[in-house]
Amino acid sequence: MPPNNHTYYDHMHSTTNILPLNPIVIVIVSVVSLVLILSVFLIIVMLRRLKSVGKRGSCKESGGGIQNTSCIGFNSSPDVKANCLYGGSMRKPATSRHRGVQVFTYRELELATDNFSEANVIGNGGSSVVYKGVLVDGTVAAVKRLHRDRKHGERAFRMEVDLLSRLNSPYLVELFGYCADQHHRLLIFEFMPNGTLQQHLHHPGSEYRPLDWGSRLRIALDCARALEFLHEHATPTVIHRDFKCTNVLLGQHLRAKVSDFGLATMGSDKINGQISTRVPRSTGFIAPEYASTGRLTTKSDVYSYGVVLLQLLTGRVPVDTKRPPGEHVLVSWALPRLTNRDKVEEMVDPAIQGQYSKKDLIQVAAIAAMCVQPEADYRPLMVDVVQSLIPIVKNFNSVNSPGFSRFNRRSTSPKYQQYVGKLQS
Repeated sequence: MPPNNHTYYDHMHSTTNILPLNPIVIVIVSVVSLVLILSVFLIIVMLRRLKSVGKRGSCKESGGGIQNTSCIGFNSSPDVKANCLYGGSMRKPATSRHRGVQVFTYRELELATDNFSEANVIGNGGSSVVYKGVLVDGTVAAVKRLHRDRKHGERAFRMEVDLLSRLNSPYLVELFGYCADQHHRLLIFEFMPNGTLQQHLHHPGSEYRPLDWGSRLRIALDCARALEFLHEHATPTVIHRDFKCTNVLLGQHLRAKVSDFGLATMGSDKINGQISTRVPRSTGFIAPEYASTGRLTTKSDVYSYGVVLLQLLTGRVPVDTKRPPGEHVLVSWALPRLTNRDKVEEMVDPAIQGQYSKKDLIQVAAIAAMCVQPEADYRPLMVDVVQSLIPIVKNFNSVNSPGFSRFNRRSTSPKYQQYVGKLQS
């Protein structure tokens, strides 16, 4: 039976309308699928890259303590987790000012110091011995060997490596490298040929001559700049906590640099603006509020600086029980005399032999008086101390030059002017 022409025609017409749409659908589906595949691929690549960066950048102390911005690797120390100073992933040490912080083996340092010969000892403290050494490239260095049985030795070692590997200031001693080989803990510093301020002030002899007035002024300014850097420019703020004459090293031309950051504390540890810490055993240079409560701020460093400034001025040690009653503690003896012009001159170290300007002496006495105030709030900031010392040092250096009058002695502190006024009246 022949097909119904009308039905057959309708079928053909319907087929003709549908068939041309199939290639378009296929193309659209293909393009969408390709875009989705590429998107998924790009997302996977980006996630892997972010994960890799996150691993390299994370280096934290176990227990949620200090975050270390420069993860220092320990190649041979079995008691440091994951070959990193504070745990986490291994990362290249932060670059120092000149050569970068290097990792030394114990054998290298044995060779550098002639097997830690007694003849090479240049310093001996309660927690370490310092040796003069010659590195393999001929560089003369100071090798600080920490005692193994010190309870706080590991913390001090880590703090010095962490801080000095990333702090950049010409007023801080430079860290060349460190050794954490098995149980050995050593630090390698730049060699300072003129010893410590302690040796010059309190142990002068054939090796160290007494400091003249100009050298004392420059040393005072260098130390003030060092503490100003730690308090104002380091991130986070660093409180040295152990600033004293034995930790002031003298280089060429008696330029001073601050050393020994084993007891330093970073501002990230602050509790309500203060820090709760273990008080050092040394006495005489510690701020009263720090000694009594164990809490400190940057003003605690200011007090310690004031004690060192008094030592530069008088040549006396912070505590001397051999002196007459009333003169045992330097600050207690000096503070009431710092605002009396005649008594200030009597306080001056005889080793200076009167070779100083009385006006400069009055300025320095006023600064010292402010720094050793019993109440922390009355002490200046180190930035103010620096600004007070700069014109005094410039005045000394150019007192015979025609441009002398252009230096304006001033201080940002009204209390400073008050002390100067008392002394000049």
